[in-house]
Amino acid sequence: MTADDLSAPLGQQPAKRRRRLPFGLQHVMAGALALFLGVFVLWAIVGDNQFGGEPMVAVPVNLHPPTAVNKPDAPSAPHAAASAQSASRYDGPASASPPPAQGAPVQGASSNTKTVTIINGKTGAREEVPIPAPATGAGAPESAPVDQKFVEVTPQGPIPKIAADGVRPAEAFARPVTPLPGKPDAPRIALIVAGLGVSATATAEAIATLPGPVTLALLPYGADIGHLAARARAAGHEILLQVPMEPFDYPDNDPGPRTLLTSLTPEQNLNRLHALMSRFQGYVGLTSEMGARFTSSEQSFTPVLRETAKRGLIFVDDGSNPRSVAGRIAGANNLPFAQADMVLDSVPTPIEIDHALGRLEMAARERGVAVGISSALPVSIEHIAKWAKAAESRGLLLVPITAVALKAKQS
Repeated sequence: MTADDLSAPLGQQPAKRRRRLPFGLQHVMAGALALFLGVFVLWAIVGDNQFGGEPMVAVPVNLHPPTAVNKPDAPSAPHAAASAQSASRYDGPASASPPPAQGAPVQGASSNTKTVTIINGKTGAREEVPIPAPATGAGAPESAPVDQKFVEVTPQGPIPKIAADGVRPAEAFARPVTPLPGKPDAPRIALIVAGLGVSATATAEAIATLPGPVTLALLPYGADIGHLAARARAAGHEILLQVPMEPFDYPDNDPGPRTLLTSLTPEQNLNRLHALMSRFQGYVGLTSEMGARFTSSEQSFTPVLRETAKRGLIFVDDGSNPRSVAGRIAGANNLPFAQADMVLDSVPTPIEIDHALGRLEMAARERGVAVGISSALPVSIEHIAKWAKAAESRGLLLVPITAVALKAKQS
């Protein structure tokens, strides 16, 4: 008997109290939602889906094509490896989805087409789409790989090497120089436009606008960098590989993936260098992208320049770092070397670019040779192209960069 039973009127039972839970329906719903979100976030963190639900493209790549002795256009094994490396190195891992059945051609696709499988990100449906191969024949840009005697296949991909007969890639890919009529000792000027290769449109515009003797430096990050490099060579340009190197304010200022760093071992930097070298072929040498800290470190920079010399290439210092040790290391390792005398568009205005070109011309007349470098800004390309057209009429010879670097080594 409880106190309520004693105080209740006779004949009446006290009302039973209902026990209430310490939480209501709203609390239950909020807890369930929080649990769902927690599981989702945990899955996103530990999950292995790097595509995040985005639509994927599965491209079948045959790394071991059948040998075709009677087919002159069959790609060699090193070229196949190069294509596989360039297709996947910077675009993330390949899709785990199974490729379409081999030997099942798409209706209406010719033998010169490639087939890609497009996967709908919402429904998972697959669609095979034929992609025509680049045009060949007269007027088509160069698309064949470089001579395989200058290519070594490494775990990071195909990279340049000195041929068995001793010919170096810098010599094999150098462009000839035609002296000015009646002026064999005309002042020589080498111009380099750097920062190309990422934007296919800007690179194609530079190739079409600039005269052949202008050297083009390509970054290794473009999706179609191999084809752009081949187009540049077909148009008469020498090309350089622009290697990302550590600046003083790294990582706040990051040149890009696989940047060479002073904090890495020589082996790690060389592995990165080989991966960057494998992005395209046919270049005569290397130059740096940023890199003030790296080019100031003799301990870090020496193995890279020794490898450059070993590969039969040249090195071009952009001249922006007064503390660079590139010249001293190059001289100690018999590496053909050139250094830019000035950056032409440090102030990227038409007037200042024209003034810089005038100062470069004066330097060439005084010393016999001068090197200028600029970025790939449209205003820079426009004014360099205008200046180059009139250079010969002023008694100046515009030359590719090897005409300066190789001559410096010989002398």
